[in-house]
Amino acid sequence: MAETCKIAPPRRPTLAVMVKQLRVAAATVLSEELCELIETIEPRVEVVRDQSIMPPARYPGDHGGDPAFVRTPEQQAAFDAIVDGADALYGLPDESATALRRTVAANPRLRWVHTSRAGGGAHIKEAGLSAEAFERIAFTTSAGVHADPLAEFAVLGVFAGAKDLDLLQQAQRAHEWRLRWTLGWVSRQRVAVVGLGSIGRAAAGKLAALGATVVGVHRRAVDVPGVAELRLMEELPAVLAEVDAVVLALPGTDLTHHLFDGPMFAAMKRGITFVNVGRGTTVDETALIGALRDGTVGYAALDVFEIEPLPQSSPLWDMDNVIVSPHGAAITVEEDRLIAELFADNATRLLDGRPLRNVVNTHEFY
Repeated sequence: MAETCKIAPPRRPTLAVMVKQLRVAAATVLSEELCELIETIEPRVEVVRDQSIMPPARYPGDHGGDPAFVRTPEQQAAFDAIVDGADALYGLPDESATALRRTVAANPRLRWVHTSRAGGGAHIKEAGLSAEAFERIAFTTSAGVHADPLAEFAVLGVFAGAKDLDLLQQAQRAHEWRLRWTLGWVSRQRVAVVGLGSIGRAAAGKLAALGATVVGVHRRAVDVPGVAELRLMEELPAVLAEVDAVVLALPGTDLTHHLFDGPMFAAMKRGITFVNVGRGTTVDETALIGALRDGTVGYAALDVFEIEPLPQSSPLWDMDNVIVSPHGAAITVEEDRLIAELFADNATRLLDGRPLRNVVNTHEFY
């Protein structure tokens, strides 16, 4: 999940200078109730939608909808007309980078695109947009909405590793009352949180409240409640050698790709607990599997993977000392509403000529 970027001053007139109202296309799954909520929070917004041509959601937070849904040519033309006539998009059209590229080219009035994902920068990058598009259009993400649920999953992973959940479950399944052994004590552990964006900050706060000593690792100096020690990214190997658990909360960028590779795992304290709630591309999965097999990593709790869905052939499925979560640890019944409220707040900011929240860094795309 991505860190919220600082916002540079606008290089062109804001939309507030040009219009008094904002025509927003519901470009991804958005319930009628939430469309009305946005319009209630910010009455200057008109959410243009046609629920009959949108795929049905299969669960809360299903922004792409049922992939089995296919529009007729007439329905697709109607959908394209909606997104091509909007000032702003709620979500990428059909959660597709290709569809976004088409829409940007077809709609010269488009000034703002909000992605339903916290890590929407990757989709923006994939669209391969022109420099002119980045000058004309502001891109924002839903960073922050998912921070607390993901932080709770991180806490689950740290505790599962400390309390030898795999050994307890093995013994339970075998009906064995095993000779007792010593367990880890989280409130006496040092836990590294790598990446101090919204997710990392939430994880640091929760772990610190439980008594853990949190070592924050970030690419620049920041002040984060709950972080007892702050170290820079270049110090990461040294940090990993001295902590009992590590929580990854990094965005997926060129700079973070396979940051956790063979040498990085080799630097770790033996038996470390490894949690990833950021992006799967930050980890060389082959190296992780090797570290799990040789005991370098004692336990892993993973919500994200290099390839998703995780291939059936992956050894991770069958490892007792691994929690496999299908990139769903952030999903709650409140997710859709929180994203809609964030969007409405940003719409007000845009109309009032104020800086937007969660603007995508269009150089590193997070």
